[in-house]
Amino acid sequence: MPLRLKIIRMIAGLLLIGLLAGCATAPPQDPDNLCAIFKENKDWYKASLKASKRWGAPVHVPMAIMYQESGFKHDARPPMRYFLGFIPYGRGSSAYGYSQAKTEAWKDYERETGWVFNDRDRDDFADAVDFVQWYIYKTHQVNGTSKWDTYNQYLNYHEGRGGFSRGTHNKKPWLLKIARKVDARGRNYAAQYGKCKDKLGKKWWWF
Repeated sequence: MPLRLKIIRMIAGLLLIGLLAGCATAPPQDPDNLCAIFKENKDWYKASLKASKRWGAPVHVPMAIMYQESGFKHDARPPMRYFLGFIPYGRGSSAYGYSQAKTEAWKDYERETGWVFNDRDRDDFADAVDFVQWYIYKTHQVNGTSKWDTYNQYLNYHEGRGGFSRGTHNKKPWLLKIARKVDARGRNYAAQYGKCKDKLGKKWWWF
């Protein structure tokens, strides 16, 4: 291949990477306020309402879970592990994206929702919030956990439905502490959303 063509392809590739990076949505400026999040990211609000209508959980539950899992970072993933403190040997799991969905769970979601042949991505907010809503819906079906129960929904999400049913979370005081934190955030989100819901609805009538 001529050197000139190689250079052109390399430049095109770098431009594409830059474009994709520029399209990524930055974490919200005020992640502790659900109204501020939705005002800043109108598409997130639209996607959250759509997923809520499809699967039935209130919008504050998946948002509280995703805040804990990724801090609303589109490319979040578990930290790299190191042997002897400096030799990298992989990450703790395949979790990735806003929802920190693991690869197998994401594949289950795609199969069950009929999206196997479509481009659904863990680093796309609309896809991620739909995944979390689906997971909440399935948890309600399998373990009977209320879709409004942020605390126990998070424990199911973290431990898996099987682990939750076996009570694995009860042996992890640190996890129960985090679940209480997620539940408190969910309650705050719910209270905030209750005050701005009508205003958001009037402003974004196109949903």
